Amino acid sequence: MSIMVSNKNMYVQFIDDSAGVTLASASTLGSDTRCTVDAAKELGRRAAESAIGLGVKTMVVDRGGFRFHGRVKAIVDGALEAGLATVTGGEPAPAEAVDSAPDEGENGKEEK
Repeated sequence: MSIMVSNKNMYVQFIDDSAGVTLASASTLGSDTRCTVDAAKELGRRAAESAIGLGVKTMVVDRGGFRFHGRVKAIVDGALEAGLATVTGGEPAPAEAVDSAPDEGENGKEEK
């Protein structure tokens, strides 16, 4: 699941990396929907339902460098509510484990 958010639109794609093809996608492009957290959750739900219809059961989340909060988190939450699971090391992970980015300390360096 690849996520991209901008000030005007949000985009979600389910990509099969081994085959190099996009399986399903959804966005707010062309709609009058504002880019709110509620709209992001609905977008995640719609994208996940499309992917589930194609047989996708689990996902690896690619945040595209965006921090895991706000709209990005809402997109993932919507996908999880629709029935997809996340994968961490080959095992389905709970929703809290979706963000695998290291924690940053006060000086911006990774804590060990």
